[in-house]
Amino acid sequence: MSLPRIASQPARKYSQLDHAAHGLMILPAGDDLPLDLPQRDQWLAVLKRKAMKPGELAKTPLARDLPDGRRLVLLMADLKLSRFERLTRLRKGAMLLLDETPKRIAIWVATGAGMDDVARDAVYVAQINGVPLPVRKKKPATRLAQIDLFSVLAKSDLAQVAAIARANVCARELTALAPNELTPATYRKRIRDLAKHAGLTIEEFDFRTLKKMGAGAFCAVAQGSHHEDAAIVHLSWKPKSSKKTIALVGKGICFDTGGHNLKPARYMAGMHEDMNGSAVTLALTLAAAELQLPVAIDCWLAIAHNHLSPAAYKQNDIITALDGTTIEIVHTDAEGRMVLADTLLMATGGKAGRKQTKPDLVIDFATLTGSMHIALGARYSGVFASSEKLGAMAVTAGQASGERVCVFPLDEDYDPALDSKVADVKQCTLDGEADHILAARFLQRFIHRRPWLHVDLSASSCSGGLGAAASDLTGFGVAWGLAMVKLWLRQE
Repeated sequence: MSLPRIASQPARKYSQLDHAAHGLMILPAGDDLPLDLPQRDQWLAVLKRKAMKPGELAKTPLARDLPDGRRLVLLMADLKLSRFERLTRLRKGAMLLLDETPKRIAIWVATGAGMDDVARDAVYVAQINGVPLPVRKKKPATRLAQIDLFSVLAKSDLAQVAAIARANVCARELTALAPNELTPATYRKRIRDLAKHAGLTIEEFDFRTLKKMGAGAFCAVAQGSHHEDAAIVHLSWKPKSSKKTIALVGKGICFDTGGHNLKPARYMAGMHEDMNGSAVTLALTLAAAELQLPVAIDCWLAIAHNHLSPAAYKQNDIITALDGTTIEIVHTDAEGRMVLADTLLMATGGKAGRKQTKPDLVIDFATLTGSMHIALGARYSGVFASSEKLGAMAVTAGQASGERVCVFPLDEDYDPALDSKVADVKQCTLDGEADHILAARFLQRFIHRRPWLHVDLSASSCSGGLGAAASDLTGFGVAWGLAMVKLWLRQE
């Protein structure tokens, strides 16, 4: 994924911004502007006009259009803020420049304790928002080509930031593609290309193979469309230094009509984004490989459509999953947990090619339930953990990455709601109560008792942006996932 080029040099004098047509100046938080700030009186005059005190620049960035046509933005960085709040305020400051679609911007970050973290976040914000998401208009959007950075950051810092930014953009670009452009077949082609470029091994289990294997839960969903396009795709990153293995699993429903339980138009709009979990999982794997994380990663992507056709699965069908578990179908729009069931079985106890898989940690990502949106809205994502320790680590990773998560209960006494008279388990219930919890309890049956986190991506899309991302599509889960993997590696 092509990001804006970084031209970096140490921050010395404010005058380094003199030749920038679009410049962002970031100062440490304080009650007054520095005495040597260029055009200090003019900045104070603008603050007075807006009835703002200098210290409020830590909350609200200020833009000035200069007589020579240049635009400068002034922002203070409050190091006491949470990472999420810091990213949000940096994004608001950067967008005062990026909304003008410049080809080049400058970012000047004052030196001082903690300002290196601010500089990293400022670069990340500029990089992910400087790349327009795919649209099909006659006039293409202008891409940000270069960021002139004046800070204390070294090249190694910038490489780390770029890897995470590239992964975020990858997840958002894939999710933004129109459903006639990203079908299961074209998606698989893109994955093959990305895997080859990143040096990942790839194995594709197509519909015919999965049918023969007995993956009835996945095939029940896939059979309603061009099922020969559907597949469970397995990517592997195996560094020599790895002693631990993580399985990452993503839901990749390229369009979700709801099947026979057809969604109304209002709720079907945007269902090309139902593959976001797989996009996050794929991007996270690519970033881990680029960053050379010392952990083996098996990435499993469940790629299909959930369409309506005479062959589509229906209510009251009884489906047999890969491990022999029989599932009573209650609602065809609960397809995500079906494709994930067989994929989790393959990831945790089945065979990955010729090798038995027993990962030390499993994390799955999915835009799974509407009830999680009801519970949290679009500003947090929900997490379910197989242990309190993993749940606490998930929250800590959210705080560190600026992608916030909330841990939900996974208690056994929710299971009676999924009792079936005709099969081992119901797929869901019709009343919808606590469906996000029931979905997690359903999925837990298929993880072979491995340590596990389930991420229900209610924050995959947030109107007006969220945290670092200014677009509605947030790429939520990529930065969190990297923070989670690093934290887990340190504590294991």
